[in-house]
Amino acid sequence: MSEAAATNPGMAHHEHLLDALRKDPAHAPDLIHAAALNGEIAAQFLLGQMCCEGRGRARDAAEGVHWFRLAANSGLPAAMNMLGRCHELGTGTACDFALAAVWYRKAALAGFDWGMYNLANLLATGRGLEPSRREAWAWYRKAAGLGHAKSMNLVGRYLEEGWEVEADALAAREWYRRSAEAGDFRGQASHAQILIGEGRIAEAVGWLQQAVLAGSPSFLAHVANDLAASAHAEIREIAQLARERGALAHAGAGQECA
Repeated sequence: MSEAAATNPGMAHHEHLLDALRKDPAHAPDLIHAAALNGEIAAQFLLGQMCCEGRGRARDAAEGVHWFRLAANSGLPAAMNMLGRCHELGTGTACDFALAAVWYRKAALAGFDWGMYNLANLLATGRGLEPSRREAWAWYRKAAGLGHAKSMNLVGRYLEEGWEVEADALAAREWYRRSAEAGDFRGQASHAQILIGEGRIAEAVGWLQQAVLAGSPSFLAHVANDLAASAHAEIREIAQLARERGALAHAGAGQECA
């Protein structure tokens, strides 16, 4: 659970605390806990992450939710987003899509790109609120404008398919490229598909390799099936890499925070 602080105001101290945790893993957790108890919002947010991930202290997702809630109620958009994520996934609390949507919207309205993206996902799928692909598009577009890589890929998809906007293949390609360069594995796969269509196989292979190395288990399973049917041997080799990476991901799934 690492959706954190890229565009969120008030998170500079969070980065300072993270640096302390990296440099002094033996003593920093106690200092962070003391700061959280003293009401420091950034420390509360980081402590929530540490509890959920079992980093620097025993894993306790319910305690993580407690600290996220304190920071969220104090106005920290990143904590609002993470509290929404806990409710969406049922991590440390009951799964509640409607409550997840409430917290994602608070984060989104506060200008947090991950909140915008997560709210858009619920709107697009109709989980926790009435489905609205139009409103989802608006939030994806706003997050993409802030540099959110996953939202860039979805803006590309909307433009390619003509969902809620006039279809524009050239604009879609540009958003896929930007998403890929910003590091989103789905954007990298989307960009690679465009390159394959243009006959730029070597470039596509490079992007697909990056996507497979970073991809989630569900993505790896899907992309492996797609790539295995390619007419290009170089692309079919990436399908095998995706299967191998997927097997490793499933083997370690019991160690992941839900």
